[in-house]
Amino acid sequence: MKRSLLLYLTILFALTTLFTYVFLSNEVSFEQKRFDKSTTRLKDSLTSLSNQLADANYFSLAKNENAQNYFENQNTQKTIQYEKLIPVVTEKLLDYNSNPKGNPYTGQDQIGANKFIVNKVKILNHRWIIADFSDGEIWGEVLLKYFVNEDETISFEVNQSLLYQK
Repeated sequence: MKRSLLLYLTILFALTTLFTYVFLSNEVSFEQKRFDKSTTRLKDSLTSLSNQLADANYFSLAKNENAQNYFENQNTQKTIQYEKLIPVVTEKLLDYNSNPKGNPYTGQDQIGANKFIVNKVKILNHRWIIADFSDGEIWGEVLLKYFVNEDETISFEVNQSLLYQK
């Protein structure tokens, strides 16, 4: 009786060990496949997002070599670095928000109680800026021309402005 019980226990132990080994080896391969699928999906998502970002920045002074070269070739003695120009132009445009009648470069006169101010600015190239503006209730966009003058001041000119319907 003891021998048959010992034999049954040994067989049960061997089968349990065998099933555990098979289960764990399959689990490892399953987890590896799941990890590989997740990694592939994440790489695809990252590639897709990188492509979307590149497309979104296509019209940007930071990515437009022709517009960057304009500042290098404009005056051989004086080269304007576009990396430093982008924040300066943005800051200059946003400084006009402090005007009591609103930012004059929104291309819109004050309609209600609030003045129009520029919220976001994107410098498209060596000549154009697109900006988002609002008075808190009404939103719009404006296309501006900007110029870097000889005395290194920045001047703006409204090209076109539009307001969105409420």
